[in-house]
Amino acid sequence: MIISCPSCKKKFDIDANLIPKEGRNLQCGSCLNVWFYKFERSIPDLETKDNLNNLQINDIKSENKEDIKKEISAKKKIFKENRKDKALVKYEKKTKLTFNSLIGYFIVLLISFVALLIVLDTFQAQLTPIIPNLELILFNFYETLLDIQFFIKDLIK
Repeated sequence: MIISCPSCKKKFDIDANLIPKEGRNLQCGSCLNVWFYKFERSIPDLETKDNLNNLQINDIKSENKEDIKKEISAKKKIFKENRKDKALVKYEKKTKLTFNSLIGYFIVLLISFVALLIVLDTFQAQLTPIIPNLELILFNFYETLLDIQFFIKDLIK
């Protein structure tokens, strides 16, 4: 269940079982605001497993015991399907790669590569015995960057 802080409007995912019917005080982890929250269940017998197991007979309109059992099993099935759907949606949100996330990964990769080159250039004298021809490799890389820069400038003109 998602609850928003009334002060800073930050959203939090909270387990519905942690909030009793009477409500409780919550504290925002971001702005430290404390407020009283009362959870109103829209479909009480489908929200929690306890409510599902404690179905009242007067909630069910049928008088036949077989019909009652069928209705209870149907409600349990609906409850399980809703839980599976919610779990799938959460999984899809976590694993879905978007264009923005790919650009973010590319930028992180680029920054990491540049940081590696800066470290190699800074400690070039100490790393030359370990990595032969390091000076030549760095020089070729810098020349390649200049060529790319000239190419982009020619494209813009």
